[in-house]
Formats: sequence, C-alpha cells, structure tokens
Amino acid sequence: MDRTEKHAFVDLLAAVFAETSMVVVTQNKGLTVAESTNLRRRMREAGATFKVAKNRLAVLALHGTRFDSIAPLLKGPTALAWARDPVAVAKAAVEFAKTNDKFVILGGALGTQALDVAGIKALSELPSLDVLRAGLVGMIQTPATRIAGILQAPGGQIARVLAAYANKDDAAEDAAEAA
Repeated sequence: MDRTEKHAFVDLLAAVFAETSMVVVTQNKGLTVAESTNLRRRMREAGATFKVAKNRLAVLALHGTRFDSIAPLLKGPTALAWARDPVAVAKAAVEFAKTNDKFVILGGALGTQALDVAGIKALSELPSLDVLRAGLVGMIQTPATRIAGILQAPGGQIARVLAAYANKDDAAEDAAEAA
C-alpha cells in the first residue's frame, strides 16, 4: 500500500466506525482460505462485515471515535467485524469460534462500552433485533385483540340469555301440552 491508499483505508475505517454500533476484535492465526471464506459468508449473512486490517492503520482510524477503547486489543494478527445490529455480529463471531479453534475472539465494543470475551458471548445469547421487533409488535397487537373480544362479549352474552329464555318458554309449553 502506498501512502494515499493508506489514507483512504483509514478514512474508510473511520467512516465505518462512525456508522456502526458494534465492533468485535478477533485473532485468526492460520485460517485456511476456505475457512476464511466461510467466515466472511457467515458474517455477510448476519449483516456484518469482516475485515483484516493493519493494526497501525486501524488504531489511526479508531482515534477519536467511540470505539477508541479497543485499540489495545490490536496486537498480532487481528481482524475486525462490525455491524449495525450488535447481536448479529456477536452471534456470527461466537458461532464460528465454536467450530474453529484458530479463530479467537479478543473483545470488542458496543458504542463507548468496551466488552471482553464474556461480554461478547453474553451479547450473542440475546435474541436478534428482528426477534425483538416481532415480540414488540405482538405486544402492541395483543391489547387490540383483547379489546375486540371484550366488545364482542356483551352481544354474545345477550344472545345466550335470549336463547335460554326461548328454551325455557319452549320447555314450559311442552310441559303444558303434555299435562
């Protein structure tokens, strides 16, 4: 990389750090091309991006951003994963780390909050943003369903009372005719 490419890369990473909500720092010693391709595919499916970056350039890009706390993690062969949905990137990284010993999660940051490995794993166990949205929509719709049921109930009760009176009158007529 020449100097202009390095500046462009630092600017690109700084723009990414300004837009994203979660960054995970990983170490990937000895991943094969197939394993790396599989990891990138999984990250892409989760809506995340995985990029190997020179540590010095990544530290320059982190400077002054809310993710400044992860700079000490950038030592050795590291890579960064990021996404707007923090749970998705954490899940993708943790699931891949379970299946591959060469891929190690070092930590990360959720906004200004630095996370260690346990924090990343805890975050990966939360439901995804889509699941939370579906639950919220369900909770919003539930009261409307109950209100409709309550409004329909008096009409049904009146119909049952009238049916009971009609059956009672029919039974009284049948008894009078039988006598």
